[in-house]
Amino acid sequence: MYRFFSIVLLAALAAGLAFRKQDNKAMDKETGEEPLKPLKVSPNGRYFMTADGKPFFWLGDTGWLLFSKLKREEAIQFLDDRKQKGFNVIQVMVLHQTKVKNAYGDAALKNGNVSTPNTTPGNDPDDSTQYDYWDHVDFIVKAAAERGIYIAMVPVWGSEVKAGHVKRTEAKQYAGFLADRYKAQSNIVWLNGGDIKGTDSMAVWKTLGKTLHEKDPGHLMTFHPRGRTTSSIWFHNEPWLQFNMFQSGHRRYNQDTSKGDLHFGEDNWKYVDMDYRRKPAKPTFDGEPSYEEIPQGLHDSLEIRWNDNDVRRYAYWSVFAGGCGYTYGNNAVMQMHRPKDTDGNYGVTNYWYEAINAPGASQMVHLKQLMLSRSYFDRVPDQSLIAGDVGQKYDRLFATRGKNYAMVYTYTGRTMPVKMDRFTGKTIKASWFNPRDGKYTDIGTFENKGVQNFDAPGDQKAGNDWVLCLDF
Repeated sequence: MYRFFSIVLLAALAAGLAFRKQDNKAMDKETGEEPLKPLKVSPNGRYFMTADGKPFFWLGDTGWLLFSKLKREEAIQFLDDRKQKGFNVIQVMVLHQTKVKNAYGDAALKNGNVSTPNTTPGNDPDDSTQYDYWDHVDFIVKAAAERGIYIAMVPVWGSEVKAGHVKRTEAKQYAGFLADRYKAQSNIVWLNGGDIKGTDSMAVWKTLGKTLHEKDPGHLMTFHPRGRTTSSIWFHNEPWLQFNMFQSGHRRYNQDTSKGDLHFGEDNWKYVDMDYRRKPAKPTFDGEPSYEEIPQGLHDSLEIRWNDNDVRRYAYWSVFAGGCGYTYGNNAVMQMHRPKDTDGNYGVTNYWYEAINAPGASQMVHLKQLMLSRSYFDRVPDQSLIAGDVGQKYDRLFATRGKNYAMVYTYTGRTMPVKMDRFTGKTIKASWFNPRDGKYTDIGTFENKGVQNFDAPGDQKAGNDWVLCLDF
């Protein structure tokens, strides 16, 4: 009799499990959400796309210390907020330091050696003897995937490698561990490097990149470089680097002391222009521009701070110049600053859970929606659409176009002289797009001949930015 009831109970449990699986599939169909798959590079080498060929505009946020400073419920709070605000990538350090511990006190490595990750059997979050640093990383990566978010992971921060804490042989073992653990997780992107020049410990970076790519060829990879440099300088032709990333840095024009060809100041679009000319074509974007609420120049807390106007400018400049996306950042969020933290940097004055609501964070989604509102893979930068002088610094105009549309961005609300005869069709519909709220205002319909001057709404001043949209 006991055996009979046991068989019946097991059958009922199996039926219930099958029902729940079917119910979950139905819920997926209702919400329209599908499991994430690894990203790919578009056939023209300029953009990202999903596994089924749909356009993917990289809208990232920098949550550098997410793995080490937030507990499970806090990580969920952060990911839920970023999903709601339209972000689809979070950039995170796996190891900020070789002796890093997470919010539960779990060390990532044994004796600070990257070749000996500190793992335990099981992954029960209610049992501290089982739930380790890597289980916590797994939890956050999977939680992000459930919310349609990719995790762009820096294996180990550049300063640790430069300090000699990671040797080539150790890097190869560590990269093998990461590849084996995460190659089956679909929402991973690898960011080799970590705020470092490629010439600093280049042998280690090449070993990490080569090993990760060979053992995990299904995930894209780039190199996160030092401020005011781009990955293409050192690694453009490396087979493991599928796209380029640059860090335009946190300095204003008169703070940029860079020498040589990369003395760009705030003109982050120049990095796109430089990468855009390289062969073979690879996607590129600003992976670390000036962060909202951080002092200009980083290190003087009494300096004025970058605001939402600034982060919008960096975003639209770089994307209209040909970038495949943009990564936003916030001072408190990137370091996940918490009450009682004693290691706050860059004059941080608030906490991550307050800073997630900074105005710039809510405005980034409008750029993503604008770029995805029209044909995507045929979009190219085209300054020839602008009649006369395109302008310098804050007054510069930026034009981009696709098969049946063109867009021109102004940061200061200046008048835009546009060569209308560059377009097809008899008439052109014009409208203003507001980067602050994502709303359109109709202007009217025009003939495609001669030069038409479009006067942006409001007074001409920094932060009165608009996008002229021309559809034909």
